[in-house]
Amino acid sequence: MTVAPITNLDYVILLCGRLADTRSFYLETMRFPMEMDRPEWVSFRVGSGLLTLRPRGRGLAGDDGPAVAGSAAVQLAFRVPPPAIDDWRAALVAKGVPILSPPKELAGWRHRTLFFRDPEGNIVELYAEI
Repeated sequence: MTVAPITNLDYVILLCGRLADTRSFYLETMRFPMEMDRPEWVSFRVGSGLLTLRPRGRGLAGDDGPAVAGSAAVQLAFRVPPPAIDDWRAALVAKGVPILSPPKELAGWRHRTLFFRDPEGNIVELYAEI
């Protein structure tokens, strides 16, 4: 049996215990354009894909169960232009977002990075190719 290759990641769904806070974070802090805004399904356009939020619990694939306290479920990485890393750090700090790791260059990856968490505890990375 031959299957067609997978060629695109269309959307990512973040399971949320704090949907309202996470919605505000991605809308107001990250400034992602809203694609859909329903009480239990919120989608933001990020490039050609969607970042979608839904409440943790019963879903189409079953019950997600509780989040593990203190652990991230995912790490999201978003590419920005090189000069934007320091601007983003300042904007995030001004909004009270705790920075996990200050901007730094990862020579082996040829990236300049900045790490922080969203309201669900997921790790968010902004990176610029250098």
